[in-house]
Amino acid sequence: QVQLVESGGELVQAGDSLRLSCAGSGRAFSSYSMGWFRQAPGKDREFVATTWSGGNTIYADSVKGRFTLSRDNAKSTVYLQMNSLKPEDTAVYYCAASRASTPVTIAAYGYWGQGTQVTVSS
Repeated sequence: QVQLVESGGELVQAGDSLRLSCAGSGRAFSSYSMGWFRQAPGKDREFVATTWSGGNTIYADSVKGRFTLSRDNAKSTVYLQMNSLKPEDTAVYYCAASRASTPVTIAAYGYWGQGTQVTVSS
């Protein structure tokens, strides 16, 4: 089992950069696939990026080229570097972990953090 705590969300202006962190606790952090998701008011939770335990990193089209996911297994932490932020990036951002080596659905992520709010003003 793994517990996840996100941090780093804040109010920024369009064009700014922000880095989110997700600290994990528990055993075998490196064996989990890790993902970032977000949920805007009135909308469903949506996929942002994931790094599979096997090594692949995948991004949603809406963030490709602007966001970078990285992980530091020694620190049991994953990061989401967000550049060129847009007002439509405003959402609560969630970190999630999956025991699956290649999770392809949100349901495959069984462990979730509490979320961190990112607000981008125009």
